[in-house]
Amino acid sequence: MLKKDVRSHYKELRKNLSEDALLNASLSIANRTLHLPGFIWNLNYFHLFLPITEQREIDTSFILSILQGKDKTVVIPKVISATEMTHYLLLDNTRLIKNKWNIPEPLDGIEIEASKLEVVFIPLLSFDKKGNRVGYGKGFYDRFLDLCKPDVVKIGLSLFDAEEVIEDVGPHDKKMDYCITPDKLYSFSED
Repeated sequence: MLKKDVRSHYKELRKNLSEDALLNASLSIANRTLHLPGFIWNLNYFHLFLPITEQREIDTSFILSILQGKDKTVVIPKVISATEMTHYLLLDNTRLIKNKWNIPEPLDGIEIEASKLEVVFIPLLSFDKKGNRVGYGKGFYDRFLDLCKPDVVKIGLSLFDAEEVIEDVGPHDKKMDYCITPDKLYSFSED
């Protein structure tokens, strides 16, 4: 499938999910994070997106609870331009507002450099069995991942299983190391 077709198809599938199905899928995905390789849980700086509820994205509050329970440092994004995000430490007193795309983001706070991050949970619409993802097409995460250290662990979160292949993957597209769905943990490591 081509990215544009994937986007259209998975937006429609998401739109048709019931609230209960979305909640159960989000909880299953969070529980499946506990099956990630042990070395990941030895890392400290975790980047987590907050969901656009209007787009029926995965409720990441369950993953947030796991990270906080494991005493991890959680960092969340803030869109600052049409091509760029900054990243802020999520604290108990962090005030969130929705931006023009309805993304909850910090009003202000302690900025964390992308190069400090060790694990990034990545939003997506779909992905393929090689670890390629399809997002909304604005390239925010591909540009952001360029700023991270080369060994940052990239973990996609998907409501649906993998497509066989996404045909029009470009050189700027960043592959994931893992992707978690309600039913499976995919690993895309080269070894």
